[in-house]
Amino acid sequence: MKRWKEPAFRVGYRFFIVVCLCILAGVGSVFAQQADSDSITGKVHQIPDVTVSVRRSTNKISSVVPVQRLGKDMMDDLGIQNMADAVRRFAGTDVRDYGGTGGLKTVSVRNMGAAHTAISYDGVAVSNCQAGQIDIGRFSLDNVQSLSLSVGQNEDMLQSARLYASAGVLNIETSRPEFLGDRKWQLLFQAKGGSFGLVNPYFRYGQQLGERTVLSVDGDYLRSDGQYPFLLKNGKYTQTEKRNNSEVNSWHTEWNLFHDFQENQKLSVKAYYYQSERGLPGAVILYNPVSNERLWDKNAFVQAKYQDKISEKWSLQVQAKYNYAWNKYQDKGAQYEGGVSTDHYTQHEYYASGAVLYQPFTGFSLSLAQDLAVNTLDSNLPDCPFPTRLTSLTALHARYQWGSVQMDASLVNTYLNEHVESGEKPADLKKLSPSFSVNWKPFSGQDFFLRAMYKSTFRTPTFNDLYYYRLGNRSLRPEKAKEYNVGVTWGAKKNAIWDYLTFTGDVYFNQVTDKIVAFPSTYVWKMANYGKAHVWGADITLSMGIPLGSGFRADVSGSYTWQKAIDLTDPTSKSYKDQLPYTPEHNGNGSVILETPWVKLGYSVIGVGKRYYFSQNIPENEIEGYVEQTLTLSRQFSFSTCRLRLQADLINFLNEQYEVIKYYPMPGRSWKLTAAIHF
Repeated sequence: MKRWKEPAFRVGYRFFIVVCLCILAGVGSVFAQQADSDSITGKVHQIPDVTVSVRRSTNKISSVVPVQRLGKDMMDDLGIQNMADAVRRFAGTDVRDYGGTGGLKTVSVRNMGAAHTAISYDGVAVSNCQAGQIDIGRFSLDNVQSLSLSVGQNEDMLQSARLYASAGVLNIETSRPEFLGDRKWQLLFQAKGGSFGLVNPYFRYGQQLGERTVLSVDGDYLRSDGQYPFLLKNGKYTQTEKRNNSEVNSWHTEWNLFHDFQENQKLSVKAYYYQSERGLPGAVILYNPVSNERLWDKNAFVQAKYQDKISEKWSLQVQAKYNYAWNKYQDKGAQYEGGVSTDHYTQHEYYASGAVLYQPFTGFSLSLAQDLAVNTLDSNLPDCPFPTRLTSLTALHARYQWGSVQMDASLVNTYLNEHVESGEKPADLKKLSPSFSVNWKPFSGQDFFLRAMYKSTFRTPTFNDLYYYRLGNRSLRPEKAKEYNVGVTWGAKKNAIWDYLTFTGDVYFNQVTDKIVAFPSTYVWKMANYGKAHVWGADITLSMGIPLGSGFRADVSGSYTWQKAIDLTDPTSKSYKDQLPYTPEHNGNGSVILETPWVKLGYSVIGVGKRYYFSQNIPENEIEGYVEQTLTLSRQFSFSTCRLRLQADLINFLNEQYEVIKYYPMPGRSWKLTAAIHF
């Protein structure tokens, strides 16, 4: 255990312990409380805050910032395969997918980089101080109720300062237990099987404990050999190969406890564990199909969130989390001493957050959020300094509603201090980040809104950026980003033709400076602040529900993104003003869900234009665009004691051969069958 010599570390540690003790004291009183007359009865519509799944618009048109949503029903009906596949449906997102079931998958909002995008899991931020980016592929969709993507920040004023400090937020909300009839328990079994050796069972058990407490346990296992065929091109010749060393074995479990002390006092506690072993197939190289790289991951965390509406004017939210992350990377080859190279990394995080909301009079709200986090990294790499990082984030947010105009302003203060056991430590970081947004409804009788936003954010250098063996640079500055957005939203009134019709359109400009990149020095590559990029873009979304009568209806949705992201780093470079690597100028998606009295039919399509995998936009560096299409057929049966759902998916049914990352081919045509029974 490293000793913390700086006073700030001791203050942060004590604050975290105090917050944890307060929450645990609340947990200890869960079973000691007496139920009163308005207690939970156990039926699904009587449990507070249970989301009732209905078909509706995916986007909130009244939001001051762009917000897109995707519910569980739509994800099921469209045969969405995994978290990355779901996030690709959001306009303005860039998902880096290295292929297969176990490949790394990261998300970037409007081409600012994955490290600028925060991932929130049931309202608590997910972190990775080592690499800075989160692998969203490890999150299962089986227990996810909804996904939402906010550019800037979401509208919730009782959120953590860490979410305020991000350029965009992907919010993952898991589902609470659903009790059928008068039951006090829930049991759900689900089995998936498909191409490339896919086996994916899942179960959920929910139990009502007393009148105000609900417990749920989720677990799933996933395995796939990942040996999908792909076309390998060599000049004018094409041959069929199979991806190897692409298998994955993973399992994950979650335990959730929900307790309502009173109507406005809620506590949720989550324990999470994930473990995986996977092969890393690497890039496709002609005449060299051998790949021996492997990766083991273990991640466990416990988080708690307490919310209290103290009065009409005051509300409170407190969060605490402990996170443990371990991974092992191994490669075999003659270039290593003994023929094997093995790297171990272990991260610990202690995190606490408190937020208070004050509403002194109608139309005005003020919130203050304070976060403290302590992060550590251990590694077996040479010259590892075993860093410990203290991060303090303070966010002040004001909102004013004046007639049809809503104005929001926030200011985030960041203080970062690091301690290392060897070498010089990086300089302390102190920085202010402002943001402002406004929303105007010009016509009182129409759901028509105009909105504008400005936000300044940055990302701190990761542990890898600072300390990685030979590559790290302890003098790095933060990578800065500025976001500008102007948009229009419209929601049509319900009529005989449609249940709902919504449209959103946003144009934006992002400016990224001091980009942190690997830069060649005299003898080795070194991390450096070298890069400047401008991003112009436009996002358009449309969704519509059409009743067709006699048990028939159709739900149609789509989005389109145009993006011009150019490199402005060096006017003398051949890549000056060229499109940034892996950034298509055009991409979009669409879907149709047709409900009939017998089955549901789902069709979805994703189209991505050409991209370049190097900075210079020349034909030799071009990656072809692609179109991927999926068909889904499903049916739900309701019985007196249970519900049964059957589904068949045909993924990429035209067998499109494509790459998201150069030399990492994606699977072609595949199938999947799902059966789920809910008691």
